[in-house]
Amino acid sequence: MKKKIFGSMILIAAAVLIASFAIITGFLYTYFSGVQKQHIKDELNLASGAVELNGIEYLQKVESHRYRLTWIDADGHVLYDSVADVEDLENHADREEFREAMHYGVGESSRRSATLLEKQMYVARRLKDGTVLRVSASVMTAEHLVLGMLQPFLTVLAVSLLLSLVLANYLSKRIIEPLNKLDLDNPLENEGYDEIAPLLGRLNQQRLKIDAQMRNLRRHSDEFRQITASMREGLVLMDTRGTILSINPAARRLFRADENCVGENFLSVDRDPSVIAIVREAMAEGHGEMRTERNGQIYQFDVSRIDSDGEPIGAVLIAFDITEIERSERHRREFTANVSHELKTPLQGIIGSAELIERNMVRPEDMQRFVGHIRNEAQRMVMLVGDVIRLSQLEEGADMPAEPVDLISVVKEAIRDLEDIAKERKVSVTYSGESVLITGVRLLLYEAVSNLVDNAIKYNVENGSVRITVSSDDDEAKIVVRDTGTGIASEHLNRIFERFYRVDRSHSKASGGTGLGLSIVKHAVQYHGGKVEIESEPDQGTEITLFFTLKNHLEIIRAGGETSVSE
Repeated sequence: MKKKIFGSMILIAAAVLIASFAIITGFLYTYFSGVQKQHIKDELNLASGAVELNGIEYLQKVESHRYRLTWIDADGHVLYDSVADVEDLENHADREEFREAMHYGVGESSRRSATLLEKQMYVARRLKDGTVLRVSASVMTAEHLVLGMLQPFLTVLAVSLLLSLVLANYLSKRIIEPLNKLDLDNPLENEGYDEIAPLLGRLNQQRLKIDAQMRNLRRHSDEFRQITASMREGLVLMDTRGTILSINPAARRLFRADENCVGENFLSVDRDPSVIAIVREAMAEGHGEMRTERNGQIYQFDVSRIDSDGEPIGAVLIAFDITEIERSERHRREFTANVSHELKTPLQGIIGSAELIERNMVRPEDMQRFVGHIRNEAQRMVMLVGDVIRLSQLEEGADMPAEPVDLISVVKEAIRDLEDIAKERKVSVTYSGESVLITGVRLLLYEAVSNLVDNAIKYNVENGSVRITVSSDDDEAKIVVRDTGTGIASEHLNRIFERFYRVDRSHSKASGGTGLGLSIVKHAVQYHGGKVEIESEPDQGTEITLFFTLKNHLEIIRAGGETSVSE
């Protein structure tokens, strides 16, 4: 702006000087032309009177280097000329000033010289005797006047331009200085030109609107950052060129990137060809997805294109951790297959026995055995279905009625119900400990203890033992089941609580279990907010401990004692 003001001032100063020069030259030319013309006329009047009195004698006596006197008769012949020889002069009858003088009494004309810088002015008067006296003189032309004034004009122009440069620079600074000092953050507080007050008012309105929009934008940005930061899913926003615009902490952990990756190309963060392929697919077709394993977890990547006014402006990548879903799906498939298999075996036995009875292929003395087999297989199916229902209730977190339960009484009940099996297997079962009262579901607690004791008996050695201990402290209660059985190898310990998982399938089938006992134990204890720990070595027996927190349970009642159940 300063340059424009500066240039405008110089241009105006130059234009004013040139215009002034032209106007002054015009006025001077008009003035001097009038003065010269009047001088010539005065000379003519004086000479006319003298010629009429003295004739040619006057003309011959006149010496003038400025004016030229010519005396012409009525026919246009030159009678006298103060400059040239009359014999060399042509007839002047066709001269304009001569014709006008003969016709009107006076006449005048002007003709340019060969140089175009001067011209001759002719003034003629008709004398009383009919002759014409003409006076001529050289007068300056406009061009001559301009040339004559050119040097002083150029001098004035140079001085004026120099002065204009100084003044223009000073004035432009003075004009711009208030504008440069404008406080645009507070437009209405500026003291400057009244002419820009409306502009400052509009700027203030725009500033207020922009401030409101910026606050709103920052608020939305903070909300977006807080939401994405708390997301478990990885989120990456990128433009059409793949430049990362935003990446949340979960995505940084997944791709092992830092905060400085914002602004970089996504290729610098992850070079997996399959991920790059789905990003390109999303840019082209609107959506792309894939499943992959990262850091021991299974993720699903969903990439969606972002459009604005029908034009793609970027893409969003969301990474979902579907490890648990995949595991649950695998467990469901395994569970379905195992349940089908476990149900199929007794059903085949029942169907086979029934077909033999139906075809009268069973002897009367064997009928009781076949009917017992059908009943046993049916009971096995009922147990399996009951265990599946119970396990489903536990996994779904179904509400069950809770009551004060004495753990020692649950242990006694389980030992009493398994007494016959223990005698059959020649295994002694004993318990010891204190009475511990907790709030829980008695049926679940009974099933947990019963399953542990049942397994400890079935997988024990002949003349082996099972010992159950109940104890508590200020924070938790414990039920410990220790047996002298075959033990479990370390590679199986992490899986024995899975549904239908068996360490020795042949022995398991012989024992008649459903394969869901330990899974029910784990879920029943977890239902009460507790945990299960196991220690075992092959041929050294197994020890399983159930822990129950006492923070949310009723009072603890302690009592001593020990009871033994043997063969």
